[in-house]
Amino acid sequence: MSIDVRKIVVGVEEVRHDGGPKLDKPILKGWVAAVLKNPFAGRYVEDIQPMMDELKPLGLECSTKLLKALGGDTAAIEAYGKGSLVGSAGELEHGALWHVPGGYAMRELLGEALAIVPSMTKVGPMGAILDVPIHHRNAAYVRSHFDGVTLMVQDSPRADEILFALAMTTGGRPHPRMGGLTQDQISKRDGQR
Repeated sequence: MSIDVRKIVVGVEEVRHDGGPKLDKPILKGWVAAVLKNPFAGRYVEDIQPMMDELKPLGLECSTKLLKALGGDTAAIEAYGKGSLVGSAGELEHGALWHVPGGYAMRELLGEALAIVPSMTKVGPMGAILDVPIHHRNAAYVRSHFDGVTLMVQDSPRADEILFALAMTTGGRPHPRMGGLTQDQISKRDGQR
């Protein structure tokens, strides 16, 4: 099986405030999307897992591109997430193929990244919006980093394609006030707290 990528798109937001005081340092929120041919489109295939191994180099390529777009410093990345948007001739399970190649690639690239990578998968038409959930990379319960990145690639996915996405941020929400575990209180090193 070969992975046939049609395009890779990268987007970065620079958040200076969210209605409150101007931040001392803007938060960068970025995403990368790879659009590729879905080899299972239009038919049911029982064993699709081998494609996960085939996607691993793409996961690393996308992670590297996104990190570079966010400045290249692994220590600056505080949160992450992943998602898939499957074209209408595919099925939801095809999007799940991104769990290992996307999530583990980011964790490998970032070094210490203890928390599971949150994920969203859906089937949709060309130009559909994908909301990718994000949370802190080392402790999933850090409330200030519960957020998301919204992305769209206007000509994707075509019916026989899949859009695989990764997201990273250099901070949490701009003005967190919901209490709970804070980034400086992470202590258990279990990916949760």
